[in-house]
Amino acid sequence: MTLNLTIVAVYLVGMLAFGWWGKTRAASSEDYLVAGRRLGPVLFTGTMAAVVLGGAATVGGVGLGYEFGLSGAWLVAAIGVGVLILSVAFAPILARLKIYTVSQMLRLRYGRGGASHASSFVMLAYTLMLAATSTGAYASIFVVLFGWDRWLSVLVGGGIVLAYSVLGGMWSITLADMAQFLIMTIGMFALMLPLSLANAGGWGAMQERLGAEFFSWDGIGVQSIVTYFVVYTLGLLIGQDVWQRVFTARSPRVAQIGGATAGLYCIVYGVAGALIGMAARTVTADIATTDDVFAWVAQNLLPVGVGGVALAAAVAAMMSTASGAIIAASTVMRTDILPILRGEAAASEAAASEDEAPETAAELASNRGWVLLLGAVVLGLAIVVPDVVAALTIAYDILVGGLFVAIVGGLVWKRGTGTAALWSMVVGTVGTLGTMGWLELNAAEPFEGVFANEPIYVGLAASAVVYVLLSLMTRPTDPAVLEAWRVRSRHGVDAAV
Repeated sequence: MTLNLTIVAVYLVGMLAFGWWGKTRAASSEDYLVAGRRLGPVLFTGTMAAVVLGGAATVGGVGLGYEFGLSGAWLVAAIGVGVLILSVAFAPILARLKIYTVSQMLRLRYGRGGASHASSFVMLAYTLMLAATSTGAYASIFVVLFGWDRWLSVLVGGGIVLAYSVLGGMWSITLADMAQFLIMTIGMFALMLPLSLANAGGWGAMQERLGAEFFSWDGIGVQSIVTYFVVYTLGLLIGQDVWQRVFTARSPRVAQIGGATAGLYCIVYGVAGALIGMAARTVTADIATTDDVFAWVAQNLLPVGVGGVALAAAVAAMMSTASGAIIAASTVMRTDILPILRGEAAASEAAASEDEAPETAAELASNRGWVLLLGAVVLGLAIVVPDVVAALTIAYDILVGGLFVAIVGGLVWKRGTGTAALWSMVVGTVGTLGTMGWLELNAAEPFEGVFANEPIYVGLAASAVVYVLLSLMTRPTDPAVLEAWRVRSRHGVDAAV
């Protein structure tokens, strides 16, 4: 057990080293926020997979396999499908735009207006809650491993993530994510999967001891599978944390191929997690909480030392998501929200052009300051509110129910207008929150309405209807704006200048 703890501790110290290394490469906002847009296929694939495969995919995926069998893989598969669709259909466009945020895309596509403003605040709430949830998840592992109080676990673990994120921004996060991707791959595929299957007696023994429902792909229920795809697949298509990784690609081709590879990796990762959970269920049916299955396997089915690598893999997955969400939140705050609060035109209308004026040290320091400030907010949320899952669920529902149609509509339908985008956001958000509130008022248990599926369906449907009708009823987008969008999205920022 001491060796396992030592391995996790060494891993944490190593993350700080990546932060210092990344600091030497971050000389501008473009370096700091999107790794200079210079990531090749290997780094891009690793960092994209690492950011989307967090605690829900790693610890949660194994727990679902323990409870439901093979069908427990659907949650992570939905994540992988989301990455695949984003990469194949939209990543080349996003890479050519050379922007920093989702809201910038809305401004370029629809012109200035309320749609981009509204999306900025929703994205900030979503990324903060995502970071706080991930921070709380790996802090809970530290509580078990080191016997610390929860607040100390949050401060130590979160402090390490914050340190390497502040030092080098996206370069540090990319280097750390690549290390985390390798640890996750080794931990899951080379260690946990074969050793847990061996402890279970192999596939034949699993078939003998587990019920047939564990080998059914719909054992978890069709409704749950549909929900995973609605929430996770659609959410991944428009999340700032994921888009910001797309912006780091060296070329549209790297974004497309590297992202598609990461998506396929996620699907295989989900199947591996479900199989590990099934192997654990073959050995014991006495684990009361499914979130404890991953740690139980690491501590009971794996040799000492190997279990430490597996635990480090779980921590790595959660830290990748947390660091990505923190820098996404700070990017939205500095790039989108501050100009709104100051009454200024968005600084990003011609964002990331090759002709940008050289950046000052003060601007780079400002980026670091916002990462530090919002990272501190995340740590405070994780400490003060031990369970932020409800808040994350609300933010995710608004993200998909309120923003999805306006964002994707702008990418695929040139007749879509800014007015329609704004009102689709408003109606979708009101529909989502209104349904959620009504269900909560009539629920038998607290948060039953918050975690229900209906709010997101109502929000999506209402948003889509309003977007289509108002786009057809209102004046088309300014032809000059549409032409600039067409040139930039097809040929890149240089062609649009």
